[in-house]
Amino acid sequence: MTRSLSVQQNTSEAGRSYRPGRIRERNREAILQAAEQEFALHGYKGTTIQNIAERAGLPKSNVLYYFSNKKRMYSAMFDDILLRWNKVFSEIKPDDDPATALETFIRTKVNMSQQYPLASRLFAMEIIQGAPFLLDHLRTNMREWVRGRASVIQHWIDEGRMAPVDPVQLIFLIWSSTQHYADFQVQILMVENKAEYEPRDFEHAADFLVDVILRGCGLERPG
Repeated sequence: MTRSLSVQQNTSEAGRSYRPGRIRERNREAILQAAEQEFALHGYKGTTIQNIAERAGLPKSNVLYYFSNKKRMYSAMFDDILLRWNKVFSEIKPDDDPATALETFIRTKVNMSQQYPLASRLFAMEIIQGAPFLLDHLRTNMREWVRGRASVIQHWIDEGRMAPVDPVQLIFLIWSSTQHYADFQVQILMVENKAEYEPRDFEHAADFLVDVILRGCGLERPG
C-alpha cells in the first residue's frame, strides 16, 4: 500500500511538471518569439508560417494549431508585445506614489528596449505604415488603456502631488523617449561612435530620462 501511494505521488508530481497547459504556454511563447524575428527580418508579406515554424523548432501543423493563419499570429504577437511593455503601468492606482510609479515605468520601458529591440521596431514599422493590422486595437484597447492611466495621473495632479502636466502627452513622451533606444539604435551608435551598446548605456539613459521627466512633473526621485 505504501509503495503504491509513493508511485501515485511521483506520477502526480510528474504530471504537475509536464502538464499540457505548461507545454502549450511554452510552445505559444516560442512561436511568438520566432514570429518577432521573422517579421522583423522579412516584413509581413515576406514572412511565412513555415519559416516561423522552423525557427520555433516546431512542425507547421503545431503552429497552425495555435494560430490558424498569419494574420492572427501577427495580431497576437502585437498583443503580447503591448502587454509586455505596459504591464507595470497598468497596475498603477490613485494612492500610489507618482514619482515611484513613473520611475518604475520609465526604467521598465528602457529595459524592454534593451531586451526586446525587435519588438519595438516592429511596432514602429506597423505604425509608420498606417497601422493596417492594429487600427482596431489602437481605437479600442490602447485608447482605453491610455485614458485609464491618464485618469490616475490627473488624480495625482488634482491632489497637488505633481505638477499640472498633460497626462496623455506625458505617456506619449515616455513611450517615445524609451523606445528611441531600440528604434534608432543605428543613429545613436553612429553619433556616439560605438560599434554596439554597452549595458551601462541603458542604465545611463534610464537615469537621464527619470531625472528629466520627474523634474518636468515637479517630482523628485524616490529615496
